[in-house]
Amino acid sequence: MATAATSPASAESPTHTAAAATANGRDRASDMATPEHIAQLTHQLSTLLTDTVEHIAGLNREARILALNAEIESARAGDAGVAFGVVAKAMSQLSEKTGDSAKELARGSRGLIREMQQVTEVLQTKMRGERLSDMALTNIDLVDRNLYERSCDVRWWATDGSVVSALASPTEENRRFASQRLGVILNAYTVYFDLVLCDIEGKVVANGRPTKHAVTGMRQDQAPWFQSAMRTSSGDEFGFQSVHRSPLVNHERVLVYSAVVRAGGESHGQPLGVLGILFNWDALGQTILDHIPLVPREKQRAIACFVDAEGNVLADYPAGSLREKFDNSLFHGLRQGQKGYGVHHFSGKEFVAGFAMSPGFETYATGWSSLVMVARDLLGPSAAAETAIGG
Repeated sequence: MATAATSPASAESPTHTAAAATANGRDRASDMATPEHIAQLTHQLSTLLTDTVEHIAGLNREARILALNAEIESARAGDAGVAFGVVAKAMSQLSEKTGDSAKELARGSRGLIREMQQVTEVLQTKMRGERLSDMALTNIDLVDRNLYERSCDVRWWATDGSVVSALASPTEENRRFASQRLGVILNAYTVYFDLVLCDIEGKVVANGRPTKHAVTGMRQDQAPWFQSAMRTSSGDEFGFQSVHRSPLVNHERVLVYSAVVRAGGESHGQPLGVLGILFNWDALGQTILDHIPLVPREKQRAIACFVDAEGNVLADYPAGSLREKFDNSLFHGLRQGQKGYGVHHFSGKEFVAGFAMSPGFETYATGWSSLVMVARDLLGPSAAAETAIGG
């Protein structure tokens, strides 16, 4: 009779099985070691103690009724019921002591459970707040790093030979070639709606997408991006206009970076005009906010935004959920690159809010702030929490 042989590879040893079970147990315990789970256990304990005390009180009521009936029957029985009356009285006294003990247990446990709930709520706020503030800092850091590249782009392209020639020798041929050259740049840099070249008077003389945006001849001398560029003293500096809807690109929401085009493309050459690059802001800002790494349950009740120093909302999640202005008192006291968290009341709800100030990148910083907040009713009962600011 043949016997089946079991190879070491196909048989799982008891030691291996026990180790795997231990590891699984640790993983499960780790998953449960959250403030939310602790709060849930505390609530379950509170409910269990309350139900148990009420059950004991009910049993005591029944015992007292039985003891009272026994005393009555003992009295009716006269001398024959004296011994029974003693037992009935003892039962009544024991029931009373049990009831007192149950009441003391209820009073003591309520205080301890209330304290546990308060500690858990503070811990929840701290852990969630630190996590949200990390997200807020990551969001604004992504913005700073991306927009640093835009400030470099405009200073570089303002020295392009075709751009310089279109302003130094403003012939139709030079302007047409500059427009073609700007179009080539746009084909490679799809983050821009358009690139616009203005003469020293602020009149548009060329742009990269003339068939889509017929803006030649439009005056931009009053535009903040044009004026801020004209105030610069060298090609190492740039101008800027914050988020707005621009008539140059069919009123799309843009950021505009600008630089003076100087004679010979030299850093300190004579000003000839201004190049403005119209950046698709929502493709960056809104996309970052739409992809915040929150779990679905959190994201359904989350609000996030980028805010400038004046409290203007530059982008928000869900899109359009905030007014044009936002109470930016949360950010007061923050220094560049700092983050913090706190409890914020908004639209009748209480939120745990994480926030951060622009950290800057290389030589550039927006000076904006970032906010990510989640409704507290997802975190458990409300509790007071102090605002915390960290580096």
